[in-house]
Amino acid sequence: MPAGYGGRGHRHGGRPDAGRGHERPQIRGRRDSRRLSEELRRMDGASYGRYRALSGDWDFDDHTLTVERVQADPYAPPSRVAVRIPAEVAGLPDHAWRSPVRRRATADYLVRRAHRLLKGARLRVDVGGQEVLDRSACRIDDDGGVVVRMGVELPGHGRRIDGHAAERELCERVPELVDGLCWEALDTADATSFADTVEDAVALRAMLPELGLVAFVADGSVLPRRSGVSDLPMSGDPVPFVSPESLRVTVRLPHRGQVSGLGVPEGITLIVGGGFHGKSTLLHALERGVYDHVPGDGRELVVTRADAVKIRAEEGRRVERTDVGAFVRNLPTGADTGDFSTDNASGSTSQAANIAEALEAGAGTLLVDEDTTATNLMIRDARMQALVHGDREPLTPFVDLVRPLHRAHGVSTVLVMGGSGDYFDVADQVVMLDGYRPYDVTEKARELARPRTDARFHPPARRVVDPRSVDAQVRGRHRIKRRDMDVLTFGETDIDVRHLAQLVDPSQITGVGLALRTLAEDGILDGRRCLGEALDLLEERLDSGGVEAIGRGYAGDYALPRRHEIAAALNRLRTLRVSRVLRDRE
Repeated sequence: MPAGYGGRGHRHGGRPDAGRGHERPQIRGRRDSRRLSEELRRMDGASYGRYRALSGDWDFDDHTLTVERVQADPYAPPSRVAVRIPAEVAGLPDHAWRSPVRRRATADYLVRRAHRLLKGARLRVDVGGQEVLDRSACRIDDDGGVVVRMGVELPGHGRRIDGHAAERELCERVPELVDGLCWEALDTADATSFADTVEDAVALRAMLPELGLVAFVADGSVLPRRSGVSDLPMSGDPVPFVSPESLRVTVRLPHRGQVSGLGVPEGITLIVGGGFHGKSTLLHALERGVYDHVPGDGRELVVTRADAVKIRAEEGRRVERTDVGAFVRNLPTGADTGDFSTDNASGSTSQAANIAEALEAGAGTLLVDEDTTATNLMIRDARMQALVHGDREPLTPFVDLVRPLHRAHGVSTVLVMGGSGDYFDVADQVVMLDGYRPYDVTEKARELARPRTDARFHPPARRVVDPRSVDAQVRGRHRIKRRDMDVLTFGETDIDVRHLAQLVDPSQITGVGLALRTLAEDGILDGRRCLGEALDLLEERLDSGGVEAIGRGYAGDYALPRRHEIAAALNRLRTLRVSRVLRDRE
């Protein structure tokens, strides 16, 4: 690759401007690497606000540096810059980016390399965790050019510019980064293998419906994580996953070739076992299986259908005109459970609402762990039914609904149960975890099962959202920001997202906020379409445009969320108003 001019070991002549306290609104004339270097040294010691003159494009021989936003002072959120590397400089071969899957994978690989190359610099790139997501930090254009977006803390001495340090970051570290991201500078076999791994996972997930499966866990997978606060694979000598022979499925993948593992069939699958034997670990891997994982994660070939949604109780959440009638009826208050609202849901009503809302958003598989559920919505044993007669109990337990939910509506369920055998009565298959090893105990569970009468499951009513209730603006300016993994601030409202288990990356939370803004401001929520139809339209836009489809001028980091988490956040928005509830007959 030709060496680009931009300060790789170069120092340009000149001396600081005598009028260093003067702030100019812009820099006129040719804006190239030499000029940027000169201007930064002139700015040394000037008022911090003078950095604003850097906004715009700076042309280097082999890339363009764009200063997109300048922080107001040294203590404000970092400035934002973008580096555009032309296709002829990046040198990416067609196999690295021509398909959407490989483009996403290679962009992810490049952003992880950028993170390593920038170690010790003031430049920061949003690298993410174990999942390979479509994120704003790196994009490969339609011609093979590469765009990397970063934050940078522009250096200063107090509120005075440190021009020499800024020159090192923008005129030396950035060109070094460009050199390091070009294909010839990469371990090309490693980069290719990275994309192959992602492509295999995508291909495997696409096979699941035709195989009659909702999930697949490859033999040899490492499911346990390093700790409760680390998503890295367990170190030392973890127990590799080995599927039971009776549930083993063999597939052929584009790159890995023939692979065997546990196929989780459609229907009702029960995961049982003693405490600390790996039940929740397996379910957690299935939750994350809706995403692709980096090589070495241990879960590269643990895949789940893209429409799988984790369900839990969520006491205290707001519910807006949700049809929970399948689970709740004849409330003592006389409230209409087919059009149910509350500002402070109980455990059982919140879980019922979560299920109904997931189905409304298009969920085809429900993932449930008894540890995070409302017991009275999950089971009612015979003795409790004898004491509290049906006409006095408004709840229909999930155990009576899970079978018709699948047989009549095609929705499968995977449940972790350790304390009740009632679900033996309805399970299609039962997997027992013993020391992290799975065993098929379906026949033994059936010997213990009892006849059960199913209730009828009525699909939840469809809702039409009032778009005026979804407003990201505060005094004419958009406010979308996140607080860790707990809160999304959207306009004047904080949305509690801490219980949305399949939000796996902080940047996804920002992406959810941008998606909500897109739904409301682009007319997708138009006051006539039901929510499911609006989500379909949004998903079409995201499938064709990727993460850029929701960015629209947003300068920070964000990653693409699923439709299910977008809908879940919308349902937790306390300003949300539903204008109409549509029954099947409508």
